[in-house]
Amino acid sequence: MKIKKIFLLFIFVIISGCVGYSSTGVLGTGVSVALDPRSLGTQIDDSIMQQNLRARLLSADKSYIISVKTKILDGRIFLTGKVNAVEDKLKITKLAWEIKGARSVKNDLQIKEGFNFKRSAKDLLITSQLRAALIGSKKIKAVNYNIDTYKKKIYIYGIAQNETERDEVIKEAKQILDVEDVITSIFLVDDLRVVKK
Repeated sequence: MKIKKIFLLFIFVIISGCVGYSSTGVLGTGVSVALDPRSLGTQIDDSIMQQNLRARLLSADKSYIISVKTKILDGRIFLTGKVNAVEDKLKITKLAWEIKGARSVKNDLQIKEGFNFKRSAKDLLITSQLRAALIGSKKIKAVNYNIDTYKKKIYIYGIAQNETERDEVIKEAKQILDVEDVITSIFLVDDLRVVKK
């Protein structure tokens, strides 16, 4: 079984090496290099970022290379697939944000486990309450944050304009009823290596 997985990984690497990343559009739709709205330089930057992210995922955990799919478009990173735990999801998000040139990270990774309706409904309610609180606050740019709730623990990752905004986001999260813990991965704009000018 292990040999079969290694063989599949080997085939995947060979095939992906034969097809240029710039010839594939978002979500796998074919786009000619000439018709791609990105400049050639941006396409090359995205391709380099893609390779760097794949290398980081492989060095962090070999299973990520098969279970996690990545796409980079104009410095924006999109993550999909399934992982074993919320901690894996947060770890992969941090790895993506550490890629030089990352402008945003959209994490749609799912957790592999049996479905529990009651817990899922409660987690969804907590996420919705926090999202509404962030949107309603004039001190917070809600669009800069991704929120996940799992077993009454809120995971927040995103970019704050300043420390005051970061503190306000954490305060809002802690005020939600039934929340057991708040885990954050919030970067300040000044901490980012690449800032859009």
